[in-house]
Amino acid sequence: MGGDHAPAVVVAGARAAWDEDGLPLVLFGPPDALGDAGPVPVFAASEVIAMDADPGASVRRMKDSSLVRAAEAVRDGWACAMVSAGNTGAAMAASLLRIGRIRGISRPAIAVGIVSPGGKPTVLLDSGANAECQPEWMLQFGQMGAVYSRLRYDIARPRVGLMSIGEESVKGNKLVKDAHELMSVDGWLDAVDAHFVGNVEGRDLMSPDLDVAVTDGFVGNVALKAMEGCLDGIVATLEQQAGDDAHILAAARRLYESLEPGQTGAAMLLGVRGVVMISHGSSSAWAITNALRTAQDMVRAGVVDALERTVGRAGAPAVAAPPGAPGS
Repeated sequence: MGGDHAPAVVVAGARAAWDEDGLPLVLFGPPDALGDAGPVPVFAASEVIAMDADPGASVRRMKDSSLVRAAEAVRDGWACAMVSAGNTGAAMAASLLRIGRIRGISRPAIAVGIVSPGGKPTVLLDSGANAECQPEWMLQFGQMGAVYSRLRYDIARPRVGLMSIGEESVKGNKLVKDAHELMSVDGWLDAVDAHFVGNVEGRDLMSPDLDVAVTDGFVGNVALKAMEGCLDGIVATLEQQAGDDAHILAAARRLYESLEPGQTGAAMLLGVRGVVMISHGSSSAWAITNALRTAQDMVRAGVVDALERTVGRAGAPAVAAPPGAPGS
């Protein structure tokens, strides 16, 4: 029931995943509102959390909402993953309150794959879960992003960068400087077989030389949406300048398709005890289908188990000392 064009595009995307891939899935929502779901099973949920609703209060109050029921299905073990294009804050709240955090991880983070021309995607996190952060959380974002990059994009030893206003370690606000000090300590990123490359800037997000970009959720969300807006603007400008030139129009379409976030369909909420995929509110049916496919891939890759074994076991540092160091 979540998303700007729900439930029609969600049902269409689910049916395509069922028909084309045989992907086992269920839909949650008011059956009368979903329309023709075809062979896809529907579990009745009488309430719907609106896109502009207060996340925490809605999840606590609307116990029979489609979002809460889907999260409970993951918690209870008869569903492997949850996909939602609805209220992002509510999806996160339902995940935390119903599925729960991985022990040892302070805060979950939203990980988005930024397409890198000529290379594999750069994982940007946090992309919107935590508007205000602490340095220890940022370190864990780097660890979680490295694990995700390895399993999602087959990066052997991910290169992790910290987003700032300059490459020098003295650049940035207090949060960035403190996070840089933590991430520079040998041991913390070695624990997940990753390499800290220092500060990076916004222009590096699509660089083939970066695998994970760490920032707080406020900056990450602004950066992500700025990139989406730039892509739309560039493609629109190309189309306007092209006129009737079929070659330029075709090139503009290829550019958009190569960078369009609907290819993966969703970002993953890392740090909770289940696969939770958060799709864009404006997702098309094609994007929903791809989100469901990505969710299945992440279940098969064992991302949650890997995070429990590595980041969760290491825990968040109370001081700038790596695992195994005296006093740590």
